[in-house]
Amino acid sequence: MKSTEIRDTYLSYFEGKGHLRRQSASLVPSVDDPSVLLTTAGMQPFQPFFRGIEEPPGPRLTSCQRCFRTVDIEEVGKTKRHLTFFEMLGNFSFGDYFKPEAIAFGWELSLQGFGFDPELIWVTVFGGDDELGLGPDDEAIELWRDQGVPEKRIVLLPRSENFWQAGPTGPCGPCSEMYLDRGEDFGAADDRPGDDTDRFLEYWNHVFMTYELHQDGTLTELPKRNIDTGLGLERMAAIKQGVDSVFDTDLLRPLVELAEELSGRSHGEDAKTTRAMRILADHSRGLVNLIADGVVPSNEDRGYVLRRIMRRAIQQGRVLELEPPYLERFAERVIELMGDAYPHLAQERATVVRWVSDEEESFGRTLDRGSELLGQLVDEAKAQGTSWVDAADAFMLHDTYGFPYDLTKELLAEQGLSVDDSGFEALMEQQRHRARTGAEPAIRDRHEAVISFASAAPASTFVGYETLHAETAVIAAEELTGNGGPAVALAKLEESPFYPEGGGQVSDSGSLRWDGFRTRVTDVYRVGDDQVIRLDGDAPAPGTRVEAEVEHATRHATMRNHTATHLLHAALRERLGTHVRQAGSAVRPDKLRFDFTHGAPLADEELREIEDRVNEWIKASRPVRAMHMERAEAEALGAIALFGEKYGDWVRVIEVDEVSRELCGGTHVANTAEVGIFAIASEGSSAANVRRVEALTGPAAIDWFRKRSAALEEAGALLGSARDPLAAARRAADRLAALERLKAEVDARQAKEQADRLGDEGEEIAGVRIVVSQGQGADQGALLDLADRIKARLGDAAVVLGGAEDGKVALVASFTDSAVERGLSAADVVREAAAVVGGGGGGRDTVAQAGGRDPSRLEEALGVAREAIRRALGG
Repeated sequence: MKSTEIRDTYLSYFEGKGHLRRQSASLVPSVDDPSVLLTTAGMQPFQPFFRGIEEPPGPRLTSCQRCFRTVDIEEVGKTKRHLTFFEMLGNFSFGDYFKPEAIAFGWELSLQGFGFDPELIWVTVFGGDDELGLGPDDEAIELWRDQGVPEKRIVLLPRSENFWQAGPTGPCGPCSEMYLDRGEDFGAADDRPGDDTDRFLEYWNHVFMTYELHQDGTLTELPKRNIDTGLGLERMAAIKQGVDSVFDTDLLRPLVELAEELSGRSHGEDAKTTRAMRILADHSRGLVNLIADGVVPSNEDRGYVLRRIMRRAIQQGRVLELEPPYLERFAERVIELMGDAYPHLAQERATVVRWVSDEEESFGRTLDRGSELLGQLVDEAKAQGTSWVDAADAFMLHDTYGFPYDLTKELLAEQGLSVDDSGFEALMEQQRHRARTGAEPAIRDRHEAVISFASAAPASTFVGYETLHAETAVIAAEELTGNGGPAVALAKLEESPFYPEGGGQVSDSGSLRWDGFRTRVTDVYRVGDDQVIRLDGDAPAPGTRVEAEVEHATRHATMRNHTATHLLHAALRERLGTHVRQAGSAVRPDKLRFDFTHGAPLADEELREIEDRVNEWIKASRPVRAMHMERAEAEALGAIALFGEKYGDWVRVIEVDEVSRELCGGTHVANTAEVGIFAIASEGSSAANVRRVEALTGPAAIDWFRKRSAALEEAGALLGSARDPLAAARRAADRLAALERLKAEVDARQAKEQADRLGDEGEEIAGVRIVVSQGQGADQGALLDLADRIKARLGDAAVVLGGAEDGKVALVASFTDSAVERGLSAADVVREAAAVVGGGGGGRDTVAQAGGRDPSRLEEALGVAREAIRRALGG
């Protein structure tokens, strides 16, 4: 039974029982569930329904949910069943049916849908718990008996095994699991479900949500009793396909086969190879699904989880000695396997491939440096007869070379060595302390002095949303000196119209006036919800009445740029996809800078469309509103909360009518028309997987367009027409295209001449023309094209070419069908030759390619290829 049939059999069965089929939710949980980084269970997307917060679309639901867990990541590859990514089939009832129907459904589908022998099905039930004050689940026991399960195949298990709870408190209840007895070939005669054995395979768990668990440990019955079940697709596929391991199912076996093809090794030939292939298969599925759901590799939270499995997969590819880049091949295979069930994977193919390629390239360099140093540490430890590596050495690998600590531990464990976790963490904390205190002493002291000054006086009230002018009083003033720096005057106002720097927006500037005096406000420090202003002169004495005035022009320019930032964010998400998330910003009066998660440079067409879209919204004169509400309400309205920002229960939402809603504390214009005009000045990389756009608005954008127009006229003049640069550029392009056509003709003629020459140099063995020669460079595509030309010229032929460049070797083979029929295999010949130059490869009998790392042995490798062909042809 194929996995697609299992999935459809389950979902169709429950649709027939009145369940509404739901699509898999994202691996990134919704804002309703901040307790976990990733979706770890089939019921997780339905938590608002279970908790009664939202009304479900129907009282009965069924789904196949993609899930990801790292709790057993170290076990992946070592066992036949552990995975990080898996699919969980489930049926759910929200106050509708309960134990009798759930158990009847489970039994009927197991027998009629999956064709199990009823004599091989065992069940476990909750055996009771004194602390909870509950006895055995007699109702479930009786219901299983009613289905025909004899007493001896009903096993009572304790709370740790058969009682489900969401956490220390909350909904909970007994559960009942269904097991398949695989026979004494997999365990002992006295084994039972729940034992640490492979004989009994648990395939379906039924959770009966009955109680609410309170802080004091007491239970009360829920107003509505719910059903939550989970059947693992991979485990069921192993059962129905009659294989010993989930890695031999049609869900994962094609990925294992790819690893076999690329490495020339076999799954099962030894523990090291088997583990590496399993990790590559599992992690490839996980990383594709995570990236397609908008997760990006990083060093924080779910991005770290993604980066970790990507790097583990890359490292295991090195264990198999795969020729980089290889992770993209696995990603493509995953999309091919899962794209029908989850179409968004194919839609996100380009994004997946870009992020995978970037990570493999960057981490490949880290692996090269770190693996060499780690090898030295292992050799030293073994020479000294110790069983551990010093934490300082592991920290050096992490801090200096970027080698992940968890990978260090894993590789050391393979060598029977360990490292001191607490020692490593202590060194990490020292580094964090240095980072926190590593500023210049004068700056650090000033920062602490500002905080101290702010906390010693009542808080200022910010009135800058409503007005740029305030008649107010000074409630505190102080002059800071010391550390050789200039004196700094600080003040706090009772009511302040000055915006303090925060949320990416720079602070206001302006002035204070009092009793014929005037001083400039040059900076405004944010201290939590409070603020301190910095003055460019003497501060007025506490109690002085002052007029505080914000510089109108700079504030309005900043407001234009902040609103434009929101428009840019919306346009990026509309054009590139909702995986785009703000990763940083700088909103200033002269320009705006916006960093966002995206895995590739933006094409000129994309930039033009984004710029045009922002300007469309500006021309449409969209109202811009600031609204205050509870955060839950804001989230329900779809307001975007920015990563890294802290929000309270009461938030401020900026809404651009029919365009966007974002949680934001910054200042904005009242209408998009006030932005005037928007121009993207530059786009580039800010960090790995993060792009940066700089843009201008208003007068600054007008000046920028005028400079661009002048530059365009100058370019036109150089091309022959200042007044019509476009026509001049087209004429130049036509001339360039003609020259390129001429070059292509010359290249084709030269390639034919080279193919003719090499073909003439070949020999004939057993009726097959053989050409084994050295080409130019290490471009496999060019070598393969040349080989095909030679083969086409000779007819019944076998062609092997090799080349070297920049320390790399490329080998290709192209054989005709008739040559293959005589016993030749391009894959076998290339693989044998590649071993000589320290590489590997493969392919088909007719076409194969390989790489290597030792150019000095290229001629020897070609000689081995020639001899392999002779041997196969009996020559």
